Amino acid sequence: MSIAASLSASLSTPTAHSTFEFHQNCVARKWRTRASSAAPGVDLTTLESAIAKKDSDAVKEALDQLTEVGWAKKWSSQPYVSRRMTSLRELTTLGIKNAENLAIPSVRNDAAFLFTVVGTTGFVGVLAGQLPGDWGFFVPYLVGSISLVVLAVGSISPGLLQAAIGGFASFFPDYQERISRHEAAHFLVAYLLGLPILGYSLDIGKEHVNLIDEKLEKLIYSGQLDAKELDRLAVVAMAGLAAEGLQYDKVVGQSADLFTLQRLINRSKPQISKEQQQNLTRWAVLFAASLIKNNKVIHETLMSAMARKATVLECIDAIEKAA
Repeated sequence: MSIAASLSASLSTPTAHSTFEFHQNCVARKWRTRASSAAPGVDLTTLESAIAKKDSDAVKEALDQLTEVGWAKKWSSQPYVSRRMTSLRELTTLGIKNAENLAIPSVRNDAAFLFTVVGTTGFVGVLAGQLPGDWGFFVPYLVGSISLVVLAVGSISPGLLQAAIGGFASFFPDYQERISRHEAAHFLVAYLLGLPILGYSLDIGKEHVNLIDEKLEKLIYSGQLDAKELDRLAVVAMAGLAAEGLQYDKVVGQSADLFTLQRLINRSKPQISKEQQQNLTRWAVLFAASLIKNNKVIHETLMSAMARKATVLECIDAIEKAA
């Protein structure tokens, strides 16, 4: 998450410059007060600076140092991740609803969008048919063609409709709560496993939780991701799906998670079989769901912080305070 700031030309005047310096001092005092209340006697400015620079190594180093002084107790508190055979029954026993359907992409948003487009254009077309003269013919024809264009685009390049579908999904009453729950799960699980979070967004069409560090990115792009790192990243990738599965009968946001996991699998070495991929998915969901369930209060606290657009540092502070 980046914060861009611009200063107008009027700040070059002595009065404006003094005003700006006063504002800076106020912000600095506010930050020092917030930092001291979050962690008495602990300096968080190094962590804040590392996050602002989006330097994953510096973020890890800062959090490791905060762990040593007894503040970041939840950071990398679950470092040992070991894959094992996992059954659907284990997922159900843990509390995952409809575990057998977790890997099936949801069509709720797509269906609602298409139904609305077709229904609206159909209704408008019928009304437009009452127009006098040639208008009663051409207008319904043009309106009706909108549905055909949407269906054609959806068949040929469905990705072009994702922004519209995503925007439409925001009208569902559970949308904001779902996306907060989903993204907070990615954030929390990554933090518990020791993967630095550099930013996040709950806005449609923007990057969500950004957590992969440079070393891991190099391994992924080179296709050299080993089994140990694949397991860790798989758990983080499935965290959002797991969080929804624990709360709702139907998971809506799993498509992106499953795509991410498949991308990681394709970039791993050695390659794993289809059966191993299926087991990896189940195990990753189980492991992530266990972490979320065991840290329920922290997860819900983080959800609230992210819903009010807290900074990454404030989110980390919320995790540690709720621990």
